[in-house]
Amino acid sequence: MALEAGSTAQSQNSKADQIVRQTANYHPSIWGDQFMNYDSEDIITDAHKQQEVEELKLAVRREVFTTSADDFSNKMKLIDAIQRLGVAYHFEKEIEEALQHIYAANHFHDDDDGDGDLYNVSLGFRLLRQHGHNVSCTGIFNKFKDIKSGGFKESLIADVSGMLSFYEATHLRVHGEDILEEALVFTTKHLESATTHVSYQLAEQILQALERPLRKGLERLCAHRYMSTYQDEGSHNEALLKLAKLDFNLVQSLHKQELSEIIRWWKQLDFGRKLPFARNRIVELYCWILGVYFEPQYLVGRKFLTKIIALMSVMDDIYDAFGTFEELEIFTEAIHQRWHANCMDGLPDYMQIFFHALLDVFNEIEEEMVKEGRAYRAHYAKEAWKATAKAYFDEAKWFHEGCIPSMEGYMRVAATSSGIFGVSTTSLVGMGDIVTKESFEWLFNDPKILRASNIIVRLMDDIVSSKFEKGRGHVACAIDCYMKQYGVSDKQEIIDVFNKQIVDSWKDINEEFLRPTSMPMPILERIVNLTRVVDLLYKKYDAYTHGGKVMNDCIALYLIDPAPV
Repeated sequence: MALEAGSTAQSQNSKADQIVRQTANYHPSIWGDQFMNYDSEDIITDAHKQQEVEELKLAVRREVFTTSADDFSNKMKLIDAIQRLGVAYHFEKEIEEALQHIYAANHFHDDDDGDGDLYNVSLGFRLLRQHGHNVSCTGIFNKFKDIKSGGFKESLIADVSGMLSFYEATHLRVHGEDILEEALVFTTKHLESATTHVSYQLAEQILQALERPLRKGLERLCAHRYMSTYQDEGSHNEALLKLAKLDFNLVQSLHKQELSEIIRWWKQLDFGRKLPFARNRIVELYCWILGVYFEPQYLVGRKFLTKIIALMSVMDDIYDAFGTFEELEIFTEAIHQRWHANCMDGLPDYMQIFFHALLDVFNEIEEEMVKEGRAYRAHYAKEAWKATAKAYFDEAKWFHEGCIPSMEGYMRVAATSSGIFGVSTTSLVGMGDIVTKESFEWLFNDPKILRASNIIVRLMDDIVSSKFEKGRGHVACAIDCYMKQYGVSDKQEIIDVFNKQIVDSWKDINEEFLRPTSMPMPILERIVNLTRVVDLLYKKYDAYTHGGKVMNDCIALYLIDPAPV
C-alpha cells in the first residue's frame, strides 16, 4: 500500500514540495481520445436496426419456444445457443419456463433410466445448474462409467463434442461431487490430445474452453467469438444468428456513446495533469463494468459504477503508491468519519482535488436516487466506500509498521481492500426494482458468495502482482503472510495451496446459485460477473495495471470490432 516517505514527511501543503515520493511508474493510457467522440449519425441507422431486432425477436420466440414442448434435445441446444450468442436477456421468461418444464419432466434425475448421450446429458445438467436447479450428478453420469474398471468408458473418448460438453458441465460442481472431479481430469486430458485430429473449428472451441470454461466466461466476449462457430453449424437457426449480430452491434453503439460521455467527465477532472501518479485506465475500467452488466437497461448503473471504480483506482494509488502515512491518516479520517467539503482544508492539494471529485460523484448518485425514490441506495454505496478506504488504511498501517499479519488477519482486511464489496454494492444502485433495501443489508452481512469472490480476487491478484509490487516496496501480500505463519519458503507450494482455495471458492459460488437462493439471480450474477472479470484480467498477470494483449483484445471485442452482418 502507501509508501513511507521518511521522517521529514509533512501533510501541510506548504511543505508538499519537500517530500520525496516514490511512484509506481504506471504506463500511460494507449487509447488517447480514440473513444471520446461518438458519431450521432449512428442514431438514425440504429433506429432502423432496432425495428429489425424486434421482428427477429418475434421470429425466434415463434421458432424456439413454441415448438414441440417435449423435444428436449433441440430445445436445450437452442437455449444454449441463445445464451452463448449474448441475447438471452431478451428471452429470460421463456428460457426459465422451458428449463422448468425440462426439470419437472423428471429428466436429469438420479432415477432417470434414459439412454441420453453424453453431449445432451451434460448440456442439460449445465443449463439446469446455471439456472439454479439442484440436479444430482451421480445417477445421470454414473451410466457413463465402466463397471469393471470404475473409470469412465473408453468409448467416450471418440465423442469429442460430448467430452467438451461434459468438461463444461464439470465447472458447475459443488463440494463433494467426486464424479465431476474425476470427469474434469478425464475430459481435460483427452480434450488436450484431441485438438490434433478434429476440425479446426472444434479444435478452436476446445482450446478456448480449456483456457476459460463457459462458467468463467464473460457473456459479451463469448458472444462475439461464438458467432462464427454457430454460423458454421449446418443446423443453425438463421433468425437467431441474425438477431445476435444485429443486437451486438446496436448494443456496441450504445456502449460507445456511454463511454464517450464518461471520457468527457474524466477529461474534465484533468487527473492526468493534477494527479499524474495515478493510473489512467478509464477505457479499461469501462470494459470491466461491461463485464458486470452490458444490457441496455443497466445504463444508469454502468455510468455510476464506472465513475466509482475509476475513483477507487485513483484512491488505491493514493494509498498504495503516493501518499505518506501522515497524509493518509487525515485522508482516511476525512472519508471515514467526516465526509464533508468542510474537512478538505487539512488535506494536501492533490487529496483535496480527489476528495472534491469524490463528493461530486456521490452527490450525483444521491440526486438521481432521490428522483427515483431510492435515496437509501446512495447511503449504502457511501458506507461501502468508507469501508474500502478504511481497509486501504489498515494495509498502509501494516506497511508503515513493517507488520506481516496472520493469514486470517490479512484476509479479513484484504477481502474489503480487493474492492469487490464496494463495487458489488455500487453495482446494485442502478439496477431497478429487483433491488431492495434487504439486498444491501444482505450484502453488508458478508454472504458466502461475496466471501468466495473476495478469496478468488485477492489470491489471484496477489499471485500475479507480488513480484511487481515487491520491486517498489509494498504491504505484505497473502504469499508473505502464509510464508511467515506456516514457515513455508517454496513460493510455488504456496501458490498451489492458493489455487486449491480458488477452486473451492468457485464451488461455494456454484452452491449459492442453487435454489432456494438467498437473493434473486440478477443480484447474484453481479458478484459472479465481477469474479469472472478478475479471472480474465489476473489469470496470468495483472492485465488491468499493465495492459497487454488480454486487455486490448477485450476492448477490441467490446468496442471496436462489430459483428459481421
